[in-house]
Amino acid sequence: MKMDNQSCASEFLLLGLPSWTEKQDLYYALFLTMYLTTVLGNLLIILLIRLDSRLHTPMYFFLSHLALTDVSFSSVTAPKMLFNMQTQSQSISYAGCVSQVYFFLYFGCLDSLLLTSMAYDRYVAICHPLHYTTIMSQSLCILLVTVSWGLSCAGALSHTLLLIQLSFCGDNTMKMGNQSCASEFILLGLPSWAEKQDLYYALFLSMYLTTVLGNLLIILLIRLDSRLHTPMYFFLSHLALTDVSFSSVTAPKMLFNMQTQSQSISYAGCVSQMYFFLFYADIDSFLLTSMAYDRYMAICHPLHYTTIISQSVCSLLVILSWVLSCASAFCHTLLLVRLSFCGENTVPHFFCDLSALLKLSTSDTTVNELVILTVGVAVITIPFVCILVSYGRIGATILKTPSTKGIYKAFSTCGSHLTVVSLYYGSIIGLYFFPSSNTSNEKDVAVAVMYTLVTPMLNPFIYSLRNRDMKGALRNLLSKATFSPR
Repeated sequence: MKMDNQSCASEFLLLGLPSWTEKQDLYYALFLTMYLTTVLGNLLIILLIRLDSRLHTPMYFFLSHLALTDVSFSSVTAPKMLFNMQTQSQSISYAGCVSQVYFFLYFGCLDSLLLTSMAYDRYVAICHPLHYTTIMSQSLCILLVTVSWGLSCAGALSHTLLLIQLSFCGDNTMKMGNQSCASEFILLGLPSWAEKQDLYYALFLSMYLTTVLGNLLIILLIRLDSRLHTPMYFFLSHLALTDVSFSSVTAPKMLFNMQTQSQSISYAGCVSQMYFFLFYADIDSFLLTSMAYDRYMAICHPLHYTTIISQSVCSLLVILSWVLSCASAFCHTLLLVRLSFCGENTVPHFFCDLSALLKLSTSDTTVNELVILTVGVAVITIPFVCILVSYGRIGATILKTPSTKGIYKAFSTCGSHLTVVSLYYGSIIGLYFFPSSNTSNEKDVAVAVMYTLVTPMLNPFIYSLRNRDMKGALRNLLSKATFSPR
């Protein structure tokens, strides 16, 4: 194992503003006033836009997001600076410093992209006024904001991952407490895969291609068929996109290693793979919960369904899913990079699994395990309980007025989602509630294959074969392709 990834600092010292000690009270009052004005002013903008229907336009939609971003951007630096000025402290922990860098870059990039979206909105309004309402539709505005959040997250994450690879061992004001020696890990892959390499390679390549093509087909059908422009299929399209991304985190690297006889993965590559694995796994969980809530409202409160499950609510649920998943994955990643990996570097898995990496660490992993338990409750257990409650209420509603037609309608509406939920959470329960012994990881790998490759591959078949609307959209697409003039 190469020893060239070391980050020795456990904290940094923030010197603050030049000569701020001489005018501390003046600076403190000034910056506290500025920060409070920023927070209250921008929150007032958000409140006004939310309450006044005349402001429900694309320009003010972007402005509300810009106001929220400005509050968050200021909150990244100002509270810590004010706290240090008040307590005479200058220290910030390594984890706190890295987190501050991440969110500073994140909201800084988001500000820039939102300003660009607002400029495009003004350009269309002034240069193409007759087509303004058509071009700047609600779906386009939501897409621009979502893309802005996604690109900002990716940009900030790339800088952060590169930062934690650097060494901070020079300044004597830093305490020495964080060393991560590994520059690469060895992925052992599947148990006994070397004996049947060609068979495994062909099988998993076929599964991965089926996953990608099948889920992209679902997205295409939902996009092209106006009858599928409903909340249920809106969530389904995001689930399909997540499944493609989820499989792409692990499958290409595994297939590449099997083909090249290589088993190594760089430290940065391993950390990145773990981050995105957790990120998309959490999004899957939240999206399945949103879909269960959608089915609950459709069956238990059909008269209020269109009012409650509006497009804005659907978009909000998806955005919350992305944001909470990003925060959860980043929390685990930040804690992982604080650990030392100066001993064994062989991961008995086909990807960089968090639990497998913690077993290799030579540091104390108590905090990591506690966060896994706490965050796991928030992103896995609570959503699963919400799904069970939703279907419990659905079952109770059907039993109040039992009829063959009602039961069939409920089954056709919820059957596909229940099947996907059973596959997803069944794999997680089998892995974490019935763990294998430390000496044998074959069951862990098999279950991981199930929820990283098999379940995303089966989802398109489940939703297309058991869903009348999807089959109808597929027939329409095929008929158009067959009988279109050449």
